[in-house]
Amino acid sequence: MLRWQNSIEELEITNDMDIIKNIESTPEVLTKIVEGWEQKQNPSFEELATSVLQTHKTAQSGAIRAVNQMATLRNWLIGCYIVEYEQKGSDRAKYGERLLKRLEERVNTKGLNVTLFQTSRLFYNYYPQIGNLIYATASHKLQTDQICATPSHKFVTPANEILTKLSFSHIREIMTQDDPLARFFYETECIKGTWSVKELRRQISTNLYFRSGASQDPKKLLASIKPETNTASLTIRQPFTFEFLGLQAKDVITESDLEDALITHLQDFLLELGKGFCFEGRQKRMIIDDEYYFADLVFYNRLLHCNVIVELKNDEFRHEYLGQLNAYVSYYKENEMHEGDNPPVGILLCTRKGKKMVEYAIAGMDNNLFVSTYMLQLPDKATLEKFLQDEMQDMHEQDL
Repeated sequence: MLRWQNSIEELEITNDMDIIKNIESTPEVLTKIVEGWEQKQNPSFEELATSVLQTHKTAQSGAIRAVNQMATLRNWLIGCYIVEYEQKGSDRAKYGERLLKRLEERVNTKGLNVTLFQTSRLFYNYYPQIGNLIYATASHKLQTDQICATPSHKFVTPANEILTKLSFSHIREIMTQDDPLARFFYETECIKGTWSVKELRRQISTNLYFRSGASQDPKKLLASIKPETNTASLTIRQPFTFEFLGLQAKDVITESDLEDALITHLQDFLLELGKGFCFEGRQKRMIIDDEYYFADLVFYNRLLHCNVIVELKNDEFRHEYLGQLNAYVSYYKENEMHEGDNPPVGILLCTRKGKKMVEYAIAGMDNNLFVSTYMLQLPDKATLEKFLQDEMQDMHEQDL
């Protein structure tokens, strides 16, 4: 047994009825804020500001919890429907992904796609305890209880903990772990540390589960990871949540104001160059290996007859950035090219000075072809570097 298991048991858990209390708590808190306001005979300006802010934060927090919980429950039920449909027909399971593709075409609703159906099916199989929050009948509750009653059932996170303290984006990252004990470990640490999805992904990628198991002092290792302060942007600005609400993918992005302004100016700059650039989209979503990715800017160049994918990084050049952009270019080559199109190309722009501020991503294209054909129409590195330097200088002066 890994050394951290005893400390996991110290995690405070609540019973399943707490989810009801959690959902109802927002109106109760608002009532208390109103009662406090009414008791003030002659409120000061600061008391006015405090009441407004308290009301806003309480209502916002309640809305975020409700959206995340409903998205999670929806996805579990979708997985339930798919699994039960496959199990009730001997000829249905063998259709596999064809079934999910047909379902996507039939429902024809943004966000309800093969990737979500695959994830929901896995969610249903990995987290049967969620059914106890949905089904009212004893027979259904008995089924999910029996599934959870394994020798390691004490290492199953209660359904209400999953639902109220993890977004579905967190759950999706955790489901990359095949080992149930590893999933329980990341669920526990994520809840205790109030990790963002980005932090959770980082800890998984650095094998925190195995590192803590091998550590002589796992408590010290885990304590070294500083808890995060969850904000609205950390808990709701996730692709799954925004698709659930029917909002645009561009609203998912959590770039800094600096990056956002630079991308806007870059878009205008490229269009004004007059080299055949036609704007196609911003924060264009791609699904690569069942993961969501977003390209900062996508153009179609009518002179080159190809897509141009532009990525901006508010950082110095790193090879992984170029590798990521090459993956985007490969995706467009495989999925977005039409008859008569030439292979797509990418442009990586890094704002911080270094050996490279501009690099092209050609994803295996012959370099001679790129230089002799593409570079006749694409802006050269010197032009783009000057653009970046001028933009950064302007922004610096505005801050002074």
